[in-house]
Amino acid sequence: MVAFDALGRRGALRILWELRSGPLTFRGLQAASEMNPGSLNARLKELRALDILDHSGGGYHLTDQGLSLMAALKPLQAWADDWARRTDICPQ
Repeated sequence: MVAFDALGRRGALRILWELRSGPLTFRGLQAASEMNPGSLNARLKELRALDILDHSGGGYHLTDQGLSLMAALKPLQAWADDWARRTDICPQ
């Protein structure tokens, strides 16, 4: 349940989504996610504590656990894409 609680917090999934293609700096994540610095910093600390992401010289990046989580979320992404097509809602 800890993981669900963390992922359910505002902005957590958006951070993971933005890191899916590779590392981003704090400013890069802030620009991509449109989160305020305080909220972004809080979510990053929580996700690092869960070993879902980490920080190095190249910025924040998904850990092996984070990559595994993203793989587990692929069916949800496929469902969301299908739902958006059927309801004429443009995905962001």
